[in-house]
This record gives sequence, structure tokens and C-alpha cells, in this order.
Amino acid sequence: MRLKTYILILLTLTATMVVVSRWSVRLDLTEDRRYSLSEATKTLVKSIETPVEVRILLAGSLNPSFLRLANATEELLDELGRYGTVSFSTAAPQKEDKGVITTLSPIVIHERRQQGKTVQTQVYPYAVVRTGSKEAVVPLLRNNRGLSGEENINISIEQLEFAFAEALQQLSQNENRKIAFIEGHGELSEREVYDLSLNLARYYRVDRGTLTGNAQDIFPYDALIIASPQQPFTEADKYQIDQYVMQGGRVMWLIDGVQFSEDILSTDGFTPVIQKDLNLQDLLFRYGVRITPTLLQDKQCLPIPVDVSNDPSQPNFQPMPWYYAPLLLTSQQSPIGYNLGSVSAMFCSGIEMVGGDDGLRKEVLLATSSASRAITAPAEVDLSLLEEDEQLFTHAYIPVAVLAEGSFPSLFQHRMAPEGTIPVKKHLTSKNTRQIVIACGSLARNEWQQGQPLPLGYDRYTGMQFANKDFLTNALLYLTDNTGVINLRQKDYTLRLINDRKAHQSRHLIQTATCVTPILLLIIIGLAVNITRKTKYNKPQK
Repeated sequence: MRLKTYILILLTLTATMVVVSRWSVRLDLTEDRRYSLSEATKTLVKSIETPVEVRILLAGSLNPSFLRLANATEELLDELGRYGTVSFSTAAPQKEDKGVITTLSPIVIHERRQQGKTVQTQVYPYAVVRTGSKEAVVPLLRNNRGLSGEENINISIEQLEFAFAEALQQLSQNENRKIAFIEGHGELSEREVYDLSLNLARYYRVDRGTLTGNAQDIFPYDALIIASPQQPFTEADKYQIDQYVMQGGRVMWLIDGVQFSEDILSTDGFTPVIQKDLNLQDLLFRYGVRITPTLLQDKQCLPIPVDVSNDPSQPNFQPMPWYYAPLLLTSQQSPIGYNLGSVSAMFCSGIEMVGGDDGLRKEVLLATSSASRAITAPAEVDLSLLEEDEQLFTHAYIPVAVLAEGSFPSLFQHRMAPEGTIPVKKHLTSKNTRQIVIACGSLARNEWQQGQPLPLGYDRYTGMQFANKDFLTNALLYLTDNTGVINLRQKDYTLRLINDRKAHQSRHLIQTATCVTPILLLIIIGLAVNITRKTKYNKPQK
């Protein structure tokens, strides 16, 4: 009987061990939920039918910071593998590698060791994702100017889930989404938005075209971009855009509130500034925003070189603040601007949110600094008056870009369709949709130098790169996102840094404590066990 009981217990334990070995449970006990995937990512990975292979190129001799990034990448991919057929390997690029890997540029790291010797190493902070015949490169490192190396590594770890989810979403699409730049009103040319278009081509098929009067022509597009028009829109144009919005279409407006001549400014040193009439105010007002006829100045701005010499034969160029080129602040409350640096602008206007309780959700995406000024048109821009009275900068955080989402009312709710439009079924209110209004057309314009396009947001004089391209790309991704993947950009990990100086000064104490403490614990435990045994078993017999 006793033998049967032992056999039954043994079989029960064996069966339990087999079941437990096949059923794994993970608990994320971290405060910031850094080891948990979002529901949007889980759904995306489960929907991918073909196996996904990831090759992590961040390998080799890594310093502690990059090693932490590499470990976080492996942990994320391991977690992705629990919800889909995702496998990964780690290997640095080799000479025999072909394809996209050969086009990647390494990051050069200069480290100073404790002995004072400087060591230079190259790392490839990328991962190559392949599924079927498609592949995409995922940049693992986010490098923001003005932040320390540890802060950039922490931001990079925060953005890992979004980076891989974005790549998987891009690779899993059977058909490319389509966006279009609207032409026909003096908008920025293909050359002027070359860098932005090139970056958007990673996610969309980018077209350009004029409004034909038939609203159905633009219905297939996921989003429209109206970039710095110079001529007024006709009522037929407005009707076509309005009915596109009513069908759930998304629009990104880059509209200037004032107009002036840059050619006259460069030759004569001054130019009059007047309100720009594009015949869009009533349409935008209906959508809950109003672009003010103002020209903004900001103490947080780009410098320009100015000749301060009195002798024309010996010019002396010195940097002077150009208040009309503000460095705009990005909203850290939105996934569009989260963890982005400043956005450079030129001759921008302000935005007012109107409509009161119209049921729309409105959010400021870009704003001036705490020391800014709004000059109402008509006015004048004079290069000889670069120094402004600081007491005039009394405004703070003037909105320059606004997101509005919800159900928009039609401008033509109580009006007939204009002449020149092809009849379509008119909708009076829109489906739930989104629009972004930016009161600065230059935000999307890249410059050219020696026949080559400069990166969008790059300032030639200071050599600094600003976040224009990332901001506009994130804005388009947000407008066209129906899964919630873009919200992963707002993942926030608390950065717990080690005080390197204090750790170095106390390294001998830390090393001694680390080595001696376990030995002391073993001795104490051994003595306690020995004393307990003696007390228990050396009792005098009665």
C-alpha cells in the first residue's frame, strides 16, 4: 500500500513538472512596465503570418551603455517571439554582407579609460528585420543634441518597441498607403520638399497633383498635405477638400498667416508685411482653428551673420539673434513631439483655437518659448533693426501647430455645391478624423547647396540639425494611424543613473564590501546552524 502511494506521488510530481515546463508565466513587476508589450504591438505581431527574422548589428566590444541597449533589444525581441514567429540573432556586419547592411554607417565612439587613454571604437546601432522578401532597417540609437549619452540611450530604449512595431507594420502591408501633396496654388515645389518626401516614401506612396473639382479623385488618399500655398483657393477647391474631410480624410495644413517678399528683403533690407488672403479662413474656422495675421518673434531663435564693421573693405561678420526664426518647442504630451528637440521655423504666425464646446479635441503641438512677441500685420521687417527691446517679449507659448480631431462640421452645411464641381453625395458632418494645422510654411522646406539637398531642419550657419523632419513625419504617421502604434513613442522609462565620480572614489570600499559580505554571511549562517545543532542534540539525557 505504501509502495503504491509513493508511485502515485512520483507520477503526480512528474506530470506537474511536465505541465509547468510547457507553461511559462512572466510577471512584470517594474514600476514603468518596461517589460510589457502594448496591446497594439501584440495584435500586430499575431497578425503577421510569415516568419520574422531579425539580425541585431549592435555586437562586439561594447561599453556598458551600448551593452544595455543591446540587452534591451534582445529582451524586447524575445518578448515579441512569445506572440509570433519572431527570431533574432546578433552579429556585427561582415565584409561579405550584401544588400542594405553595406549602406549603413557606423557610429564612432571615443572613450577615455581610467588610465587616461582614449579608445576609439565603431558600432552599428541598427537591426535588420526580414520577413518574406521584404526587409527594413531599424535604427536602435536616437541621438538628440543637448542630451547626455545616458539620456540618449534611455530614450533609445524607450523607443525600441515603437521602432520595431513601425518596421513590422511597414513590412506587413500588402499595399502601400498613399498620401498626396496638393499643387496649383503656388505650394512648395517637389524640389523644396525633396527631403521630407524622401523620408515619407519609407511609409507611403507619395504623389503630387492638382484639385480637379471631383472630390472622389482624392478619396483614396490616406492624407493630404497642403504646404505653403501662395494663391487663393477657389470655392470648388474648398468644397473638394471639405467633402474629403467629411469622408474621414486627414489633412496637414502648412499655411502662412502673412505675406511678404524675401527677394525685396534680401536686396533692400526691408519689406512690408500684410495679411495673406488664401480664402481658407472660413474653412479652417469651421474646423475649429484660426490662423492669426501676425508675425512672431522669439528670443529663443537662430542667429544670422551680420557685418558690424564700419569699413566696407574689411567686413566683420558677427552672429546676431534673428528673432523672426524662432526655435519652436514640441509638446511632450503628444506622441508626435515626444522626446523631440526644437523645430526651426522662419516667419511664422500664431494660431487661435475657436469654436468653444464643439466636441473636437484640440491639442497644441508646437509653440514659441516663454519670451515671444506677436506683431500684427500690416507691419514691416527691417534688417537694420535687429536689436529689439526685451520688454516687448511679453507673450509666452504662442501656439504655432495644433491638432484637431473628432467629427468636423461641413463648411457647406447650409450652402449649395459651388460651380465647377462634379456632384457627389454631400455629407454634412464628418466621420471621426484628424487634422493638423501649422501656421508656418517654411517648416517643410529644405535648402539646397551645390546642387545637393540639405537635410530638412539643417541650419547652414550654425551647423545644427533640428527636428523638423521627425516632427512632420510623426505628424503624418499620427494622422494615418488607425492601430495606436504611434502612441508607443510615449513610453517612459525612469532614468536611474550611477554617480560615476562617487563610484570611482569609493571603488575600493565597494569592491571590499562585495567580496567580504558573502563570506561573512556564510560564516554567520554556518555558526548559527552549528550552534542550533549543538543546542538541539547535546541536551543532557535524563
